[in-house]
Amino acid sequence: MSFKMTQNQYTSLYGPTVGDSIRLGDTNLFAQIEKDYAVYGEEATFGGGKSIRDGMAQNPRVTRDDVNVADLVISNAVIIDYDKVVKADIGIKNGYIFAIGNAGNPDIMDNVDIIIGSTTDIIAAEGKIVTAGGIDTHVHFINPEQAEVALGKWYYDSYWWWYWCFRRF
Repeated sequence: MSFKMTQNQYTSLYGPTVGDSIRLGDTNLFAQIEKDYAVYGEEATFGGGKSIRDGMAQNPRVTRDDVNVADLVISNAVIIDYDKVVKADIGIKNGYIFAIGNAGNPDIMDNVDIIIGSTTDIIAAEGKIVTAGGIDTHVHFINPEQAEVALGKWYYDSYWWWYWCFRRF
Protein backbone atom coordinates (compact mmCIF):
# COMPACT_ATOMS: atom_id res chain seq x y z
CA MET A 1 0.00 0.00 0.00
CA SER A 2 1.45 3.37 -0.96
CA PHE A 3 1.49 6.38 1.31
CA LYS A 4 -0.75 9.29 0.37
CA MET A 5 -0.64 12.75 1.87
CA THR A 6 -2.98 15.70 1.62
CA GLN A 7 -2.09 18.91 -0.19
CA ASN A 8 -1.70 20.69 3.17
CA GLN A 9 0.73 18.03 4.43
CA TYR A 10 2.80 18.24 1.24
CA THR A 11 2.93 22.04 1.38
CA SER A 12 4.00 22.07 5.03
CA LEU A 13 6.87 19.63 4.30
CA TYR A 14 8.12 20.76 0.88
CA GLY A 15 6.53 24.14 0.18
CA PRO A 16 3.94 24.95 -2.47
CA THR A 17 3.75 23.04 -5.74
CA VAL A 18 2.11 23.44 -9.17
CA GLY A 19 -1.23 25.22 -8.93
CA ASP A 20 -0.65 26.57 -5.41
CA SER A 21 -0.80 30.33 -4.91
CA ILE A 22 1.27 32.49 -2.59
CA ARG A 23 -0.13 35.76 -1.34
CA LEU A 24 2.34 38.61 -1.76
CA GLY A 25 2.33 40.59 1.47
CA ASP A 26 -0.77 42.45 2.57
CA THR A 27 -1.92 42.98 -1.01
CA ASN A 28 -4.45 41.20 -3.16
CA LEU A 29 -1.65 39.98 -5.43
CA PHE A 30 -0.95 36.27 -5.72
CA ALA A 31 1.85 34.33 -7.39
CA GLN A 32 0.88 30.90 -8.69
CA ILE A 33 3.48 28.13 -9.05
CA GLU A 34 3.69 27.27 -12.76
CA LYS A 35 6.25 24.44 -12.65
CA ASP A 36 7.80 22.21 -9.99
CA TYR A 37 11.11 20.55 -10.88
CA ALA A 38 10.87 18.02 -8.03
CA VAL A 39 9.98 14.40 -8.66
CA TYR A 40 7.15 13.71 -6.22
CA GLY A 41 8.30 11.30 -3.54
CA GLU A 42 11.98 12.05 -4.18
CA GLU A 43 12.28 15.61 -2.89
CA ALA A 44 15.69 16.53 -1.48
CA THR A 45 15.14 17.83 2.05
CA PHE A 46 17.66 18.81 4.72
CA GLY A 47 17.43 18.20 8.46
CA GLY A 48 17.45 15.42 10.99
CA GLY A 49 16.18 12.21 9.42
CA LYS A 50 15.52 13.83 6.04
CA SER A 51 16.70 12.64 2.62
CA ILE A 52 19.92 14.65 2.14
CA ARG A 53 22.34 12.20 3.72
CA ASP A 54 24.95 9.71 2.59
CA GLY A 55 23.54 7.12 0.20
CA MET A 56 20.15 8.78 -0.21
CA ALA A 57 19.88 12.21 -1.86
CA GLN A 58 23.62 12.78 -1.24
CA ASN A 59 26.07 10.98 -3.52
CA PRO A 60 29.19 9.89 -1.56
CA ARG A 61 31.19 8.93 -4.68
CA VAL A 62 31.46 12.33 -6.38
CA THR A 63 33.93 15.13 -5.69
CA ARG A 64 33.62 18.88 -5.92
CA ASP A 65 35.46 18.84 -9.26
CA ASP A 66 32.92 16.57 -10.98
CA VAL A 67 30.44 18.08 -13.43
CA ASN A 68 27.10 19.24 -11.95
CA VAL A 69 28.26 18.79 -8.32
CA ALA A 70 27.22 21.93 -6.44
CA ASP A 71 29.11 23.77 -3.72
CA LEU A 72 25.77 24.99 -2.37
CA VAL A 73 22.19 23.91 -3.01
CA ILE A 74 19.19 26.01 -2.05
CA SER A 75 16.50 23.35 -1.86
CA ASN A 76 12.77 23.58 -2.62
CA ALA A 77 12.76 27.34 -3.24
CA VAL A 78 9.96 29.27 -4.90
CA ILE A 79 11.69 31.33 -7.59
CA ILE A 80 9.89 34.45 -8.78
CA ASP A 81 11.46 35.75 -11.97
CA TYR A 82 10.28 38.41 -14.40
CA ASP A 83 8.48 35.86 -16.58
CA LYS A 84 7.73 32.80 -14.44
CA VAL A 85 7.12 31.39 -10.97
CA VAL A 86 8.66 27.97 -10.35
CA LYS A 87 9.64 25.75 -7.44
CA ALA A 88 13.10 24.29 -7.86
CA ASP A 89 16.49 23.65 -6.32
CA ILE A 90 19.25 26.16 -7.06
CA GLY A 91 22.78 24.88 -7.64
CA ILE A 92 25.69 27.24 -6.93
CA LYS A 93 29.28 26.45 -7.88
CA ASN A 94 32.30 28.76 -7.51
CA GLY A 95 29.97 31.56 -6.41
CA TYR A 96 27.70 31.42 -9.47
CA ILE A 97 24.30 29.88 -10.09
CA PHE A 98 25.00 27.10 -12.57
CA ALA A 99 21.68 25.25 -12.55
CA ILE A 100 18.05 25.53 -11.55
CA GLY A 101 16.29 22.20 -11.43
CA ASN A 102 16.09 19.06 -9.33
CA ALA A 103 18.94 18.31 -6.89
CA GLY A 104 19.85 14.92 -5.52
CA ASN A 105 21.72 11.68 -6.14
CA PRO A 106 21.41 10.48 -9.77
CA ASP A 107 22.36 6.93 -8.72
CA ILE A 108 19.01 6.45 -6.98
CA MET A 109 16.83 9.41 -8.03
CA ASP A 110 15.19 10.31 -11.35
CA ASN A 111 15.69 13.52 -13.37
CA VAL A 112 18.56 14.96 -11.29
CA ASP A 113 20.04 18.18 -12.72
CA ILE A 114 22.19 19.15 -9.72
CA ILE A 115 24.28 16.56 -7.87
CA ILE A 116 24.55 16.82 -4.09
CA GLY A 117 27.96 15.57 -2.99
CA SER A 118 29.49 15.11 0.45
CA THR A 119 31.01 18.62 0.27
CA THR A 120 27.78 20.34 -0.79
CA ASP A 121 26.28 22.82 1.67
CA ILE A 122 22.49 23.04 1.86
CA ILE A 123 20.12 25.92 2.57
CA ALA A 124 16.60 24.61 3.15
CA ALA A 125 14.19 27.03 1.48
CA GLU A 126 10.87 25.20 1.86
CA GLY A 127 8.16 27.85 1.87
CA LYS A 128 10.64 30.65 1.08
CA ILE A 129 10.78 32.91 -1.97
CA VAL A 130 13.96 33.62 -3.94
CA THR A 131 14.00 36.65 -6.22
CA ALA A 132 16.71 38.51 -8.09
CA GLY A 133 18.72 40.42 -5.53
CA GLY A 134 17.73 38.53 -2.40
CA ILE A 135 17.91 35.09 -0.86
CA ASP A 136 16.12 34.52 2.44
CA THR A 137 18.42 32.47 4.68
CA HIS A 138 16.50 33.47 7.81
CA VAL A 139 19.36 35.42 9.36
CA HIS A 140 18.88 37.28 12.63
CA PHE A 141 21.27 40.16 13.19
CA ILE A 142 22.17 40.26 16.86
CA ASN A 143 24.12 43.52 17.05
CA PRO A 144 24.11 46.84 15.17
CA GLU A 145 27.65 46.39 13.80
CA GLN A 146 26.42 43.64 11.48
CA ALA A 147 24.17 46.04 9.55
CA GLU A 148 27.08 47.87 7.88
CA VAL A 149 28.64 44.61 6.69
CA ALA A 150 25.27 43.30 5.55
CA LEU A 151 24.47 46.39 3.49
CA GLY A 152 27.95 46.37 1.98
CA LYS A 153 27.40 42.83 0.74
CA TRP A 154 23.83 43.48 -0.48
CA TYR A 155 22.37 41.45 2.36
CA TYR A 156 19.63 42.63 4.65
CA ASP A 157 17.67 41.40 7.61
CA SER A 158 15.57 39.26 5.37
CA TYR A 159 13.45 37.76 8.13
CA TRP A 160 11.56 40.97 8.81
CA TRP A 161 11.41 41.98 5.17
CA TRP A 162 9.97 38.63 4.12
CA TYR A 163 7.62 38.55 7.10
CA TRP A 164 5.97 41.82 6.10
CA CYS A 165 6.17 41.43 2.32
CA PHE A 166 5.82 37.74 1.48
CA ARG A 167 3.59 35.84 3.87
CA ARG A 168 2.22 32.57 2.55
CA PHE A 169 -1.53 32.52 2.11
